[in-house]
Amino acid sequence: MISFQVADMTCGHCVKTITAAVLALVPAAEVTCDLDSKKVSVDGVADAASVEQAIRDAGYSPVPN
Repeated sequence: MISFQVADMTCGHCVKTITAAVLALVPAAEVTCDLDSKKVSVDGVADAASVEQAIRDAGYSPVPN
């Protein structure tokens, strides 16, 4: 499992956008977004750099945990 802090994830729309971006990259991934802690966890993906870039391309600023 890989995880990121995404400080600019502030609402439900952000959660949907980030989830969609990761699933577009790896459709079988399991994405969990915790809006309160601003944490995004992704299971089923080995390449953290690609996931980070997908989140950045969606307009957010992930920081690996």
